[in-house]
Amino acid sequence: MNADILDLREFYASPLGIAAQRAVTLALSPVWRPVAEERLVGLGYALPYLERFGADAERTLALMPAAQGALAWPPGRLTATALVQDDELPLGDSSVDRILMVHALEFAEKPQDMLLEAWRVLAPGGRLVVVVPNRRGVWTRFEHTPFGSGRPWSRRQLLGLMRDATFTPTAWTDALLFPPFRRRSLLGLAPAMERIGRSLWPVFSGVVIVEATKQIYRGIPAASTRRRLKVPKPVLVPQGVPS
Repeated sequence: MNADILDLREFYASPLGIAAQRAVTLALSPVWRPVAEERLVGLGYALPYLERFGADAERTLALMPAAQGALAWPPGRLTATALVQDDELPLGDSSVDRILMVHALEFAEKPQDMLLEAWRVLAPGGRLVVVVPNRRGVWTRFEHTPFGSGRPWSRRQLLGLMRDATFTPTAWTDALLFPPFRRRSLLGLAPAMERIGRSLWPVFSGVVIVEATKQIYRGIPAASTRRRLKVPKPVLVPQGVPS
């Protein structure tokens, strides 16, 4: 079952959602290497994290799967969101520098097709950052958070999926090492438990985070070539390439 856009918005506006966002943001920071004039795409529901990591990007887009729904973003400015099919993105080949997938891969009908499409639109050397529920984590056992829906993944499963899509994983980290407390009073323990859990029980984290790069010399997947004819007029044009 796919997450609903209104449920996602409501979760991230709740005390638990705010605590979860802080924990994931803290875990993302060490792997988020600066890219000059970056063109950044969020796929899934990445809005809470795009607001933090997209501030320095040359351009930021939020692409939301059709089954999930979409919200206008950012508020008060021209919208940078679009409703898309996750295996047919309205972007040109090699047109973006980084893709952040949150609440995306675990809901994909065909996860490998989603990654192959990400490979197509990333520039050579581009980075893919994926946040997914951890199969061993406590958060997958509770349905009052979006991390309890969809298909959870282990590191080993992610590694195989990335390699099949010709991505090279370069960094791993974890987040949500505190239980998904319902009580606001218990959420005060979240920062301390996050720090302690990183050392004592990282295998039971709520989410696994992987950064992978597009190694152009590994070859172009055949599926990418077939899908190229379906791609609409690109939203972005690669840097340095005349339009």
